[in-house]
Amino acid sequence: QVQLVESGGGLVQAGGSLRLSCAASGRTFSIYKMGWFRQAPRKGREFVARITWSGGNTQYVDSVKGRFTIARDNAKSTVYLQMNSLKPEDAAVYYCASGRDDRSWHDWGQGTQVTVSS
Repeated sequence: QVQLVESGGGLVQAGGSLRLSCAASGRTFSIYKMGWFRQAPRKGREFVARITWSGGNTQYVDSVKGRFTIARDNAKSTVYLQMNSLKPEDAAVYYCASGRDDRSWHDWGQGTQVTVSS
């Protein structure tokens, strides 16, 4: 099992930036990919971005392309989500996740709140 701890959430004005971090521990050698999801009030959990651990291949949901960047630091077992040009609709609890293969997500963090004021 992999343990994931997010940090970096907070309150920011629309147009501002935040960087989320997710530190992995435990069986990190089993990680194939890591990613970020978000859940706004009264909405389902939404995929935001993912990155493969070895090749660094990335994917994004269309709504964040060009504004968000996912990156990893293998030495620190940490994944980051740089969020620029934030919009009120980006406000949500952001969750970090890891997967041992391409299809599934196996472990989740506790979430970090991102609030965007208009």
